[in-house]
Amino acid sequence: MDDYPLLNVFWTMLWFFLWIMWLFLLFKVITDIFRDHSLNGWAKAGWLIFCILLPYLGVLVYVIARGRSMGERDVKQAKDSEAAFQDYIRKAAGKQGGGSATEELARLAELKDKGAITPEEFEKAKAKVLA
Repeated sequence: MDDYPLLNVFWTMLWFFLWIMWLFLLFKVITDIFRDHSLNGWAKAGWLIFCILLPYLGVLVYVIARGRSMGERDVKQAKDSEAAFQDYIRKAAGKQGGGSATEELARLAELKDKGAITPEEFEKAKAKVLA
């Protein structure tokens, strides 16, 4: 350990960390290329070839040119995933409850009386149950 000073260990760790960050960014860009539905096949192939043949320049240009839409696609995918998950939970909970509409209305009225839901929320839920 005497022939490898502590400062060199820190520099090595820094370069290793930067290399790992670079790999994450490269894979993120490549997955975004395939996930983007606004690009046609030739554009996807062009970006992919550019990012593989000249990785540093290709990724830098991609992030500059399409970075904002890349973030928007991430947000849209997260929202879609959350909506699908919430829909699944509603369907699964609805099947297990198996209660009739009158039981559901009684439960909603009880929640309103306890103050757990507001009258506006009660009316929305009641309309949903009766629909």
